[in-house]
Amino acid sequence: METSDLLKRVRQIEIKTRGLSRNIFAGEYHSAFKGRGMAFAEVREYQFGDDIRNIDWNVTARYNHPYVKIFEEERELTVMLLIDVSGSREFGSFQKFKKNVITEIAAILAFSAIQNNDKIGVIFFSETIEKFIPPKKGRSHILRIIREMIDFQPEKKGTDIPEALRYLTNAIKKKCTAFVISDFIDQHPDLEKALSVANSKHDVVAIRIYDEREQELPPIGMLKMKDAETGRYVWVNSSDRRTREMYSKWWYGQSERLRGIFMRCGVDSTLINTREDYVKSLMNLFKRREARR
Repeated sequence: METSDLLKRVRQIEIKTRGLSRNIFAGEYHSAFKGRGMAFAEVREYQFGDDIRNIDWNVTARYNHPYVKIFEEERELTVMLLIDVSGSREFGSFQKFKKNVITEIAAILAFSAIQNNDKIGVIFFSETIEKFIPPKKGRSHILRIIREMIDFQPEKKGTDIPEALRYLTNAIKKKCTAFVISDFIDQHPDLEKALSVANSKHDVVAIRIYDEREQELPPIGMLKMKDAETGRYVWVNSSDRRTREMYSKWWYGQSERLRGIFMRCGVDSTLINTREDYVKSLMNLFKRREARR
């Protein structure tokens, strides 16, 4: 992509997603993704009703009068985006490819994070770790992330989500909120184990992107289909009812498998169709998290 075209695309995404994060998601993000705990702020004189466990005995002894420690919520978070850049993200049957939706959702989360004074970092992954951008703050950092998401060319085409999760747990030492943004077309047997381990250390959220043509095959005759991750071609008779049924059965079976994995691992998740407005799905995700707190 030419530099001028890239900058134009970055600006378009910034205008759209920054507005959404400021006007729609800011409050919900703050409520749904709170800080890591409570941090010491100051001491003040003891008042009736204060918890005696918060008495600062050193200050009390110095002034011969009870003083208590005051704590406030640690607001700053580290947010990591684990972005799937495998070959299957290139698919799309309506106006947007999956990679376009992934880019916009990641940008919304990034802008929501910096508006709440959180750090944001990125792990681009395919069947290997393609690139790691350490967590930082600031608009220039967000714009760099958006540029990378638009123009990044991965070396590999396959998908290995467990590898990305293992890299996360090794690279980020303190607890963070990690959004895995992917179509989750990954049959790796270690997916559940890797999710469980990562979620025990961090707060993992799964955002699954799909296209409706992955869910249902239209009856339009013989189709030459390509596996974007292996490069293999196959002819499929979409007019055959049994073929369409098998196609849909696989998708729904995969969806049930993933739903079960997310539930057993305690991972919050949402499913987003490339043809639908993702705002509603993200809002529902945030509200479900807030309701459980």
